Amino acid sequence: MELEERWKGAWFNLGSGRPEPRVLAELLGRYSEPHRAYHNVEHLKDCFRRFDEVHGLAQHPAEVLLALWFHDAIYDTRASDNEEESARWARDVVVSSGGPPTSASRIYDLILATRHDDSSIRGDAALVADIDLTILGAPPERFQAYDRQIRQEYAWVPEPDFRETRLRILDGFLARPAIYLTGPFRRKYEVQARQNLESAVAELRENSY
Repeated sequence: MELEERWKGAWFNLGSGRPEPRVLAELLGRYSEPHRAYHNVEHLKDCFRRFDEVHGLAQHPAEVLLALWFHDAIYDTRASDNEEESARWARDVVVSSGGPPTSASRIYDLILATRHDDSSIRGDAALVADIDLTILGAPPERFQAYDRQIRQEYAWVPEPDFRETRLRILDGFLARPAIYLTGPFRRKYEVQARQNLESAVAELRENSY
């Protein structure tokens, strides 16, 4: 499905007016910023493909889809509030387009779920979080390419600092009882994700000496 058609469909199913065309143009412009090696339009498209596979699990499918549209809208690797800024933008667009305030609030919360700092979330928030993390369970070659893309996005960070932070993040995922919060994603991606993360952590530790 073309991105524009998916965009229109999400707003139609939300039951609100559609934002001005400039919003979609600005959004796609954001995802096309030159510093994005991974968090780009291809990541967005991949999220939509994963959503298509599990859309029947969503309580509010249009809200999940719009949360995915906006979840990496703001992406500054030198900032720590990207998710909050992306969520705020999405909420403002929904409200200004005449969308239900309850939907605007829920979409805001769904985007915050992509901070991946709360393994107790359930429902649509868990679905959005899992969709965002499917790359961790990709085939090894694709995961390794993703790993290189993340390093490219943080090229400004000195190597020792990057390794230390990356180790902390990846170890954090491995320390969870389950990386994925929903059954379908756990069954499909958990084993491969742990293998990928263990290999990446071993390599980071080896290169630290």
